[in-house]
Amino acid sequence: MHIRAAAGLWFRGVRRHLGNDQRQQQNTSSKMADTDKKSARDREEIIAISHLNKWFGDFHVLKDINMTVAKGEKVVVCGPSGSGKSTLIRCINRLETHQEGKIFVNGIELTNDVKRIDQVRREVGMLFQNFNLFPHMTVLENLTVSPVWIRKMPLAQARELAFQYLERVKIPDLAHKYPNQCSGGQQQRIAIARCLCMNPKVMLFDEPTSALDPEMIKEVLDVMTDLAKSGMTMICVTHEMGFARTVADRVVFMDGGEIVEENDPENFFTNPQYDRTVTFLSQVIAH
Repeated sequence: MHIRAAAGLWFRGVRRHLGNDQRQQQNTSSKMADTDKKSARDREEIIAISHLNKWFGDFHVLKDINMTVAKGEKVVVCGPSGSGKSTLIRCINRLETHQEGKIFVNGIELTNDVKRIDQVRREVGMLFQNFNLFPHMTVLENLTVSPVWIRKMPLAQARELAFQYLERVKIPDLAHKYPNQCSGGQQQRIAIARCLCMNPKVMLFDEPTSALDPEMIKEVLDVMTDLAKSGMTMICVTHEMGFARTVADRVVFMDGGEIVEENDPENFFTNPQYDRTVTFLSQVIAH
């Protein structure tokens, strides 16, 4: 009798233990599933390019480009002059038209449809080599014109937003100056603030430091680094390899209109897979 009672107690204990393990396993599985869902959301594509081809006359400038960018991802595109880097990002907001392939930005396919182009450009900010500020407007007016005319934002709200972003790029004291009264580095930071005033989902940078004196490059790269840390989706064409190594999630190397290689910064710089990549890195890092 005592043996049967002891056996019953042991069995009930094992059953409770197994039940607890099963519930714990279910909770763990549930948490893992939630994590997987979150990771899937984190990997959601905001830009998708497939079989993209572009010609300038007979010159085949982009050759069967396939590329995706996830929300919040920072991608650096590098390569020698004439490799198609700038043309690629200019296609993403339809500053250049492509002849073959598809480009989707935030779920919208870029075609000749003007409404679609406008929709994409509302969500994509672009920084150029030469600032492209309106010379006849003050810095403040440069920052408020698009939110007021495109976003239909009240002027008072647009001005408040402009000062907020001028503060963020560390030049609030320049609000009432004209662009030609500012240095090159200051003008590029003004251009960044102007883009941010439109609350873009993606920022494109086309060699933003190439027109700057060496001492002004750091102040622009510092602003871009802060922007990257904030979670902005960024595609940056640049030869600033230090920036690529420290900020990028992925580095894409282009040559001859093709994507030759892409990898995370650590592997891209320490273990390049193609001779063309090795040659390029030896040239840009040596200088």
